Amino acid sequence: MSWRPYEITPGAAGADLAAHLRAAEGLDELLVREKALVFRGFAVTEDGLDEVMDLLLPNRLAYVHGNSPRTKVGRNLYTSTEYPPEYTISMHNELSYAAAWPSRLLFYCGTAAASGGATPVVDGVQWLESLDDEVRTAFAGGIRYVQNLHSGLGLGKSWQDTFETTDRDEVAAFLSASAAEWQWLPDGVLRISQIRPATTKHPVTGAEVWFNQADQWHPAALGDETAAALAEIMPPEELPQWVTFANGAPIPPDYVIQARDRGLAHAVDVDWQDGDLLLIDNVLVGHGRRPFTGARRILVAMSN
Repeated sequence: MSWRPYEITPGAAGADLAAHLRAAEGLDELLVREKALVFRGFAVTEDGLDEVMDLLLPNRLAYVHGNSPRTKVGRNLYTSTEYPPEYTISMHNELSYAAAWPSRLLFYCGTAAASGGATPVVDGVQWLESLDDEVRTAFAGGIRYVQNLHSGLGLGKSWQDTFETTDRDEVAAFLSASAAEWQWLPDGVLRISQIRPATTKHPVTGAEVWFNQADQWHPAALGDETAAALAEIMPPEELPQWVTFANGAPIPPDYVIQARDRGLAHAVDVDWQDGDLLLIDNVLVGHGRRPFTGARRILVAMSN
């Protein structure tokens, strides 16, 4: 039987999710074993979300150094990635390119889309095993991620939005602690270079998983026309995001396309209903987004 998230529904105790969580035992162990939990039928409202998040996310984190566009709507609570609804967001583990990443992600459905809009989730072990030996071997030496963050006008996110500050010293302190290389360019752009592994092992189970965002940072994932248009404007190393192998060698486009497509092919869709919550182990499980129509409001929070 293929893997699926574990669904939890109200029992005899009723539909108060906060009360259910206070009474539950072994939730941490359950999450590690099942990798992803769906809480359905509890009719959680956005006004009541803080109490639930405090129980599920013991140390809620800010989305510092996050690369996707989103809006902060509460105490370390954000909208899900604000890409146009007609696009698929490929599978990834949140902040896998960073020196530190959240161990848990919590998604909340305030409004389900009129059609589509599922959050696909993929078992990271299965994703890794699905890749050709040639691809796994090529990535074994790690990945270099390069960011060019403008100071207020340009492609992609600004460094102020990325780090949730306007203080350069705060940014420098954060990057110094993350073993990143960086420089301020004359036009106010902050260029960051980081070498990270392509896989990681879960701290509890020891399972090795595919754990990188090479496909999302590679021009090949933008599509032929978009990549060609950007190539006429600027060299790849000046794009908002750029990725190579750790030694600086280019990553073949077909490698990142294979990783993207096989992650999506092995994913299981979580089809949203209003009031649903999805809690995932951010190492064991990658996530993405299917295209949708109509209004859709999914909020995200994370913890270590």
